[in-house]
Amino acid sequence: MRIIVKGGRVVDPANGLDDLRDILIEDGRILDMVTPGAETGFYDGVEIIEASGLIAVPGLIDMHVHLREPGEEYKENIATGTAAAAAGGFTAVAAMPNTIPVNDNRSLTEYILNQTRLTGVVRVYPVAAMTMGSRGDELCQYGELADAGAVAVSDDGRPVPNTEVMRRVLEYSKVYNLLAICHSEDLDLSAGGAMNEGTLSTRLGLNGMPVTAEELGVYRDIQLAALAEAPIHIAHISTAGSVAIVRQAKASGLPVTAETAPHYFSLTEEAVIGYRTEAKMNPPLRTRKDVDSVRQGLADGTLDAVATDHAPHSEIEKDVEFDRAAFGIVGLETALPLTLDLVRRGYLSLSRTIALMSANPAKILGIPGGTLTPGVAADITLIDLEAKWVVEAIKFKSLGRNTPFEGHTVRGRAELTMVGGKIVQSRLN
Repeated sequence: MRIIVKGGRVVDPANGLDDLRDILIEDGRILDMVTPGAETGFYDGVEIIEASGLIAVPGLIDMHVHLREPGEEYKENIATGTAAAAAGGFTAVAAMPNTIPVNDNRSLTEYILNQTRLTGVVRVYPVAAMTMGSRGDELCQYGELADAGAVAVSDDGRPVPNTEVMRRVLEYSKVYNLLAICHSEDLDLSAGGAMNEGTLSTRLGLNGMPVTAEELGVYRDIQLAALAEAPIHIAHISTAGSVAIVRQAKASGLPVTAETAPHYFSLTEEAVIGYRTEAKMNPPLRTRKDVDSVRQGLADGTLDAVATDHAPHSEIEKDVEFDRAAFGIVGLETALPLTLDLVRRGYLSLSRTIALMSANPAKILGIPGGTLTPGVAADITLIDLEAKWVVEAIKFKSLGRNTPFEGHTVRGRAELTMVGGKIVQSRLN
């Protein structure tokens, strides 16, 4: 089958391209990109997708989501989670292992991939656990996990407390080419905390989680990666100190990459005022200084990716007292406009933004995608930069409604998402 995505502004950071192009697609792959109006017989008798006025980019990739299947399908499942991803413009997601049971073995990894084939609409790349049951004491069988299709390992939601075990995680993950994705946190410092530690937590009467809990964890994990001579990826950076630690590590030549999430550059701790559990997450929302530092880290290359940490919960976990509520928010369907807001504020170029959400995650994880180079699968997102819309959780494709952005007016929307030449969501007429 032949398709033409016609007349869009193609932004492909991997190829340094930002210009009007027609994208020619055949049998699910990109055949070529040509200047609009170029004479070619390819245009005869094909399906045309009119992209005039839109931005055509490599399909967005979210390297940090929680799909909840198996075990907590009442919160989310692969069908609804991938539908939410498509609605947000994502053509691929990396699924974290804290399912029930934990994805710490071949059969769970294969189950996730099989369910994706049956019910998913975007690509799903399983991230397996670092340790058995994510308990932090015994390494999983990394060779089997890699063979089954895992692309990385993580005990996301918890760090590996034992330093010697974490060293072995890094050494073995390097051997099996499984990226170590670290939830960096000192649990002794953050234990019992519900929000950022500071004046506001004191005023609200809530136990706090100090920035030092994250920053000590980040420093430890990077130093262990240096010892193991292994690559490491730091998840959901939220503090100014963590940004500085990653920046120094990169300046020292260490193989470290890092991500942040839209809520950490869009909101401060004040979002929890009123004990709003939809603004409770781990790491917690921080101060204005931290928000500004995260934005600067994205701008100067210290932070390599924007990932959502999409964490759907039901009212059972969220409609309770703040200190008892579960950590986490949904993010797949709001990430794009929130990140594009940094373009309008002058922090990021459009090309840099697409790299943070497409080319860079693909490179970090070592997966296909992130480019529109002829010959690759036609994973494409069409974006209307000026589309204004109001965030209404009831309209989400996700089963999760736990968003702190409810009622916010945002700009920018994925108008069409294509995976392997197949349209998986479209708002076009």
